[in-house]
Amino acid sequence: MANRITVDGTTPDLDGPAEAIRNGQLVVFPTETVYGLGANALDSAAVQRIFQAKGRPASNPLIVHVADIDQARRLAVHWPETAQLLTERFWPGPLTIVLRKSSYVPNAVTAGGATVALRCPGHSVALQLVRESGVPIAAPSANLSGYLSPTQVAHLAPEIVAAAAWIVDGGPCHGGIESTVLDLESNPPAILRHGLIRSKVLGEALGIDLQHGPPRNEDPPRSPGLLLRHYAPSCPVALVESGTDPDAVLDRMSLHRYSKVAYLMVHRAEAPQPAIRLVAMPDNPELYARVLYDTLHQIDAERFDVIVVEMPPDTSEWNAIRDRLQRASIR
Repeated sequence: MANRITVDGTTPDLDGPAEAIRNGQLVVFPTETVYGLGANALDSAAVQRIFQAKGRPASNPLIVHVADIDQARRLAVHWPETAQLLTERFWPGPLTIVLRKSSYVPNAVTAGGATVALRCPGHSVALQLVRESGVPIAAPSANLSGYLSPTQVAHLAPEIVAAAAWIVDGGPCHGGIESTVLDLESNPPAILRHGLIRSKVLGEALGIDLQHGPPRNEDPPRSPGLLLRHYAPSCPVALVESGTDPDAVLDRMSLHRYSKVAYLMVHRAEAPQPAIRLVAMPDNPELYARVLYDTLHQIDAERFDVIVVEMPPDTSEWNAIRDRLQRASIR
């Protein structure tokens, strides 16, 4: 059974979790995005335990969390000016950069690929854990592969709890969705995964137009979060365009046959029948991101038959939300 620490606002005692990381064990810890399942990134056997616990494909690389820029530089073959500029401005924070890996990084972390994804987390507990452990920490989200990321400890699957030596409970994650991933090996740099930092902001910081999407037919991928089906609740997710009448949607999609339907809407409306629960979602992308996974976890816990989601606007500030919803809807 995992040991637990609850962070109450003071500097926590992370000696136990840090020692567990050094000893090759797994630790669940909070970040500003979602909860991570961490292991010593320099220990191939420890990294393999992450894949086993999550049921994660070995072809799906991990993000390595670092304490600072100096530690990140040791994990990359070269450190371009773009990396220095971006990390000075956006680290610690929800930005992951992809660079060619150094020999220190085991192939297990990168799925055998030549690049490594690096991030310095903008959460005091995560940073303290990396610093006290004395090693970079490989950490995907602390979920079962393909399913919803946890934004609080209550969301953890029993399999993750059983696999962890320690669980550090830092309360709800402020960001709510994963980091933005930027590939600095591409020319110009390319957004591999939309996240909490908008691509427009990163492009303006570099003074260039960014590419979008990974190189075609690349195996393994350079970044996590690129699987077609990802971030999904247990029940099916159906997407509809903004402003669609709920009754018309239920008829068109034959959803009246379900006894429990959750309908996530930004535009408020009345529920067309008692079996439909309308869930009002924020019309601000940052607030929407903060509550998205928690809302889906709650619906999952109540065993709804299907979730209908009104898609947010197809504009750049909503890219990350639309990406998560589209991947969650794939069956």
